[in-house]
Amino acid sequence: MIIALSGGVGGAKLALGLSRVLPPAGLTVIANTGDDFEHLGLSICPDIDTLTYALAGIDNPATGWGRRDETWSFMESVKALGGEDWFRLGDRDLAVHVERTRRLRSGETLSRITADFAARLGIGANILPMSDDRVRTRVLGEQGWIDFQDYFVRQQCRPAVRALSFEGAPASRPAPGVVEALRAAHAIVICPSNPFISIEPILAVPGIREAITQSKAPVVAVSPIIGGKAVKGPTAKMMAELGMEATALGVARRYGDMLQGYVVEHEDAAGVAGIAARVTAAKTLMLSLEDREALARVVLDAAESLRR
Repeated sequence: MIIALSGGVGGAKLALGLSRVLPPAGLTVIANTGDDFEHLGLSICPDIDTLTYALAGIDNPATGWGRRDETWSFMESVKALGGEDWFRLGDRDLAVHVERTRRLRSGETLSRITADFAARLGIGANILPMSDDRVRTRVLGEQGWIDFQDYFVRQQCRPAVRALSFEGAPASRPAPGVVEALRAAHAIVICPSNPFISIEPILAVPGIREAITQSKAPVVAVSPIIGGKAVKGPTAKMMAELGMEATALGVARRYGDMLQGYVVEHEDAAGVAGIAARVTAAKTLMLSLEDREALARVVLDAAESLRR
């Protein structure tokens, strides 16, 4: 079993590639839920939904988030009534949030609902939220602490980031199956996701980092930075604001000795030559479905070479 840690669009792209080159039941993806929030009375899980839509083939290729062939009647009606429209919910996407919220309020867990949605959408891979407990990423900007979606969507990542916190993480528990999957893993893949807001919330859940470091499986990460720039999102900006080097080397240093393998774009290979992990240079920019599958094979080959 291959275990992938994923958040955001980059994580979903590689997860899709892995799902297409592995047997249907050969992949488990542990998804970040630090981005989750409550909006218009609904429970929104952006990273789980981006991952689910990608694996089901119903994602919006133009935006990277939301569903394809989306319509916006609900959002336009909310706006016409003077309601909050800064976080856009398409009509098809809205159905997911409404049904998830209903089931959560009836007492079901997020992991059970996520598994059921995945099965109904024909997804063979196993999707596990990092926790069924509430964990919320908070950002310290110039004006104080704000919720992550306020920073990311409402303010378009404009505030300079001084610190991050994962509210609720210390008291949270891994979702059922997470630790067991990590202990039984053949390889653990850290997708090209933002290390601060996509991967570190997962690692902040007590027991997950320990399960990774104690696993006998090789841990291979893919850099989300190419030539000093993030493919998508605020990764490079956040690294600079947090006083880190906005490079593939900076990401490797952030993960530290947790890594045994590191996959970077060809142009970044020389910059990470001195790290302890084995470096693999490859095309990491995933513009097409073929790119996703090719990178997945590179990552799996890198992991397999570390097992020998």
